[in-house]
Amino acid sequence: MTAADFLRHHPAPNEDDIRHALKGNLCRCTGYHNIVKSISYAAENMKEVVI
Repeated sequence: MTAADFLRHHPAPNEDDIRHALKGNLCRCTGYHNIVKSISYAAENMKEVVI
């Protein structure tokens, strides 16, 4: 839900923006690389979709 709201307000985020948005919700011990990559992928693909 955090990621969906974040993408609504930041349709073209960079990796640092994504990590900053998630820092209060995720443990940093693993870095959550796949989650960050997934949000980046979603942002790219949502450019063509009107919500």
